[in-house]
Amino acid sequence: MSVVRQEYAVTFVGTERAELVPTERDPTPLDAREVEGSTLATLVSAGTELASYRGAEFPRTPGYAAVFEVERTGGEAADLRPGDVAFCMGPHRSFQRAARENVIRVPAGLSATDATFARLMGVTMSTLTTTVARPPATVVVMGLGLVGLLAARTFATCGYDVIGCDPDAGRREIALRAGVSRVEPAVPLDDPTVAGRAALVLECSGHEQAVLDGCRVAARRGEVVLVGTPWTRRTELYMHELTHAIFHRYVVVRSGWEWELPLHAEDFRANSVYGNIEAALRWLAEGRVRVDGLAELVPPSEAQDAYQRQMRNRNERLAVVFAWTTPQSGSSRA
Repeated sequence: MSVVRQEYAVTFVGTERAELVPTERDPTPLDAREVEGSTLATLVSAGTELASYRGAEFPRTPGYAAVFEVERTGGEAADLRPGDVAFCMGPHRSFQRAARENVIRVPAGLSATDATFARLMGVTMSTLTTTVARPPATVVVMGLGLVGLLAARTFATCGYDVIGCDPDAGRREIALRAGVSRVEPAVPLDDPTVAGRAALVLECSGHEQAVLDGCRVAARRGEVVLVGTPWTRRTELYMHELTHAIFHRYVVVRSGWEWELPLHAEDFRANSVYGNIEAALRWLAEGRVRVDGLAELVPPSEAQDAYQRQMRNRNERLAVVFAWTTPQSGSSRA
């Protein structure tokens, strides 16, 4: 008789309350194009998840960046085999089940922890594939949280001249260690080699002042792409300051909405969401984008503590990855 494994999911059960809750796999047989397996690692997307963590609709299982070991496949998904390691946009749960077209095989040699970062690389890769700016143009990244840092590394590896900006000294130090060649505490508006010369500004902080500064540093007809979510009001700026900068610099301000691209490749449409994530996995495996040292590995049983530390900016590292291979064990550090 086979032993039924107990499954778990990190669940928001109330305002600022995360628990590891027992759950069950769907007992229905896999569809022909479905894949199922046990989770190895899931990456926390701090902005989106902390907003849900403080929210009002419970219970909720967060997460959308998972790497798992394939255990079973449907008859039309036989190109994946048991033992393969794969990525999907799955939740913080001890198992994953997804349609084959939404599953990407992880390149050999790439760890499950590092592979989870491909999901957040994909956030700004939508901008990479839609911007009119071309290398070796100057790109300014505002905000060096996880999305901004990965954007800086992604654009640099594609040949752009990247400048990262963040007022937090700790984040700037992390960015330098991760290979961002130039970081500043604020936009260098007094530097004539930068001011008015940025072909593209990626605003990844969600801060109004950063949007205004981005418009001021942009080249004429440059793009300012709003990637960061403006969760709260931060300043007392007047709209006139922003519209003045946009009008007189002919700036194109647009959304950084990653879902502007189709999920999968289509005729007459360049690039796709899953195509970008597949490329991100390949670039991670090739070492073109380095994420070593960015993740704090945490067992999902300690999710509440991890979210509390992330909410208060007290995590040791820039990212939190739940390690599911031993969900009840103590913390480890990668």
